[in-house]
This record gives sequence, structure tokens and C-alpha cells, in this order.
Amino acid sequence: MPKTARALLQLPPATAAALGKLGADLAVARLRRKESLKTWAKRMGVSVPTLQRLEAGDPSVGIGIVATALWLIQRDGELGNLAAPEHDQGAIEMDVRAAVELGRARAQASAEARMNSQRAKA
Repeated sequence: MPKTARALLQLPPATAAALGKLGADLAVARLRRKESLKTWAKRMGVSVPTLQRLEAGDPSVGIGIVATALWLIQRDGELGNLAAPEHDQGAIEMDVRAAVELGRARAQASAEARMNSQRAKA
């Protein structure tokens, strides 16, 4: 089985649902603009079947094609923020945990140093 097929089989259900919604939303955007599949596909530089797969939420459609579709509806500006470090909640939580652990270790070392200093004076 090709790597891509394995990756798609491991796609989380919530992610698959989000791709389905994105595809449906892109179809609505195209229809609201009264554009045919053929015209929209031509503007994107893809085939009609590829556009249909995109609108169906097919996860195997390339990210560049998705980006082009977003560009057509003037929503591609959000792409730069999708994985921005300041929005990476998992990494932020890891940073906070590391800072808390460092604080605890420093506090313990400081307490031990005070106790050792007091013992040496006694």
C-alpha cells in the first residue's frame, strides 16, 4: 500500500469531517458566484474531476489546489496562520509544564542550599 494511502486511512474523523465541510463550503462559494465546475476548474488550473474531488472533501487533493481555491475566494491569507507557533496550543502547554518544572527544581535547590548553609553555621 502506498504511503499516501496509509496516511489517508489514519486521518482522524474530525479532520475528515472538516475537509468535507471545507469542500462543501468551497462548492457553495463557487455556486454563489454562479461559476460552473468547468470555469472554476479552468481558473484553478485543474480538471473538473479534481475540482469535484475537492468539493467532496477528498483528503488526497493536494494542498496547493486547496490553497488556489481559497485564493479564488480571497481566503488564502489565513494559510499563514494555520500552524503559526503562537497558536500551537500543545507546544504552549509543553512550554508551561517545562517552566513549572524548572521553577520547582530551582525552588528545591534554593531550599536545599539554605538548609545546607544553616547546617554549616551550626
